[in-house]
Amino acid sequence: MPNTAIYPGSFDPLTNGHLDVLERAAALFSKVILAVAHHTDKDSLFTIPERVLIARESVRHLSNVEVDDFQTLLVDYARQKGARVIVRGLRAVSDFELEFQMALMNRTLAPQVETIFLMPKDSYSYLSSRIIKRIAFLGGDISSFVPAYVEKNLKKKYAKPA
Repeated sequence: MPNTAIYPGSFDPLTNGHLDVLERAAALFSKVILAVAHHTDKDSLFTIPERVLIARESVRHLSNVEVDDFQTLLVDYARQKGARVIVRGLRAVSDFELEFQMALMNRTLAPQVETIFLMPKDSYSYLSSRIIKRIAFLGGDISSFVPAYVEKNLKKKYAKPA
């Protein structure tokens, strides 16, 4: 059985839905690497170092999870880390098409690396980082959608100057 899995994403910011998928993966594998991806095609609120720090603070309760960042092809990063599994979260059917295409491409590039899909609790299936950022920007309560450390950092980012 493969014992190391990679859970990649932009995590801008990390949500309770991400954490739920991560906790499920941590129960299946002896080691899970939450890997923060460098995306040049996305406008990010948090820098890579900020996202890594926020993720580390948010996953302290998971002893078999480490946080890292990468800027290579995902399958190359997985091989570099000795991982044979990529974990992807699926919230809704709308996520499936893109995730399916990426999984097939990754299989073509690295047949020894398998992709598995995990679904979060249904109560998190509507969460997205984009929606969380919008609610936080408008001053809404996000405490039930993100870890406390994420909420604190979002409030700092969107604090109105006095």
